[in-house]
Amino acid sequence: MNITMVGSGYVGLVSGACLADFGHRVVCVDSNRDRIDALKAGRIPIYEPELDALVAENVRQGRLSFVVDLEAAVAEADAVFIAVGTPSRRGDGFADLSYVHQAARSIARALTRFTVVVTKSTVPVGTGDEVERIIREIRPDAAFAVVSNPEFLREGAAISDFKRPDRIVVGTEDARAEAVMREVYRPLYLNAAPILVTSRRTAELTKYAANAFLAAKITFINEIADLCEQVGADVQQVARGMGLDNRIGGKFLHAGPGYGGSCFPKDTLALVKTAQDAGTPLRLVETVVAVNDQRKRGMARKVIRACGGVRGKTIAVLGLTFKPNTDDMRDAPALAIVAGLQDAGAQVRAYDPEGMDQARPLLPGVDFAQDAYACAAGADALVIVTEWNAFRALDLARLRATMRAPILVDLRNVYRPEEARQHGFSYSSVGRAEAPASDREIVLPLRAVG
Repeated sequence: MNITMVGSGYVGLVSGACLADFGHRVVCVDSNRDRIDALKAGRIPIYEPELDALVAENVRQGRLSFVVDLEAAVAEADAVFIAVGTPSRRGDGFADLSYVHQAARSIARALTRFTVVVTKSTVPVGTGDEVERIIREIRPDAAFAVVSNPEFLREGAAISDFKRPDRIVVGTEDARAEAVMREVYRPLYLNAAPILVTSRRTAELTKYAANAFLAAKITFINEIADLCEQVGADVQQVARGMGLDNRIGGKFLHAGPGYGGSCFPKDTLALVKTAQDAGTPLRLVETVVAVNDQRKRGMARKVIRACGGVRGKTIAVLGLTFKPNTDDMRDAPALAIVAGLQDAGAQVRAYDPEGMDQARPLLPGVDFAQDAYACAAGADALVIVTEWNAFRALDLARLRATMRAPILVDLRNVYRPEEARQHGFSYSSVGRAEAPASDREIVLPLRAVG
């Protein structure tokens, strides 16, 4: 099939490369000429494991190309995917759909035959209706159908997620459009990936509902972690005990400094605004948003307490991106943590395997190191913020020898407390009591009398 991908950012580039790898002919379009020139030269503007090789191979095979001219690309397409950004709008937090609407207008002018227009971007309920209205207003004679096909890609594992999806959600009530979408994903037949066909609005809401639920799951275990610290329990064992229940499952039950990235913060906020506008506020999701925002800053206070104050001290931070295996700094917990430490008078030195180029303009006043050991040298405390594999087996004796003070604050529970303490560290983590339960004062409920 001939497929056009409008937008060559994270979702568009990963989706386009994977569809090309299935054997489709894919043209990725972007109005950013510098980005297109870089892609043509083999330079990938984002970090995603194995994406560079996938793009290079499909360009070599002639199945994947990059252009600025949308009109020619749309004219030959069986399906046109809209994969442009939908950032939170300033002021009210609602999804900014200006790029989606602009893409719809451009697509409308270029249609030459029956074409399926697919919203791949995460968009609020009713966006497909507006895209259809825009196209119909500009081209009342055009033959087209608008479909919702939300992406469920995890940064750092996006290629695997696209090729081995849990499900494929297709929102359409047009039989011709459904047939086209089934052909697009036919190469996944051997993987037995279920295709769920729904109404367009149902598909749009499914993506927001899924992300909000996962964000709530993360926030729940983070609050349980706080309770664990106070009562002498271990959140990792609590999470395991919960996750072994098939009704709950173990994914997204890892306590830490809060969620970030390009999806959860933006999508939960957009869902909150959508629900408020519909007159059915989602109090649970509103609380998730508020608790997560507070938690990130709270992690800075945790570091400050562990250090007995940080004014005039050097704090080494390992990991800046919101998760490993990406260079994405959007809403990363590190941003709030570093700001909180700086506000308290600390000098921050940081290292991240992939995210420092993205982090530099966002973190003024931070010194950047070449590796983990250079970052820790002479520091008064070491803080692990992102659990990159490169930080999982650090030489603790070497770190201890090079640091000014042996304080390790592990916000991802990478290390075993006893191991860190054996190497002479004053060790703090998330959801694991600083002292054995027998040494702590446990408050028990009063027994009823009578």
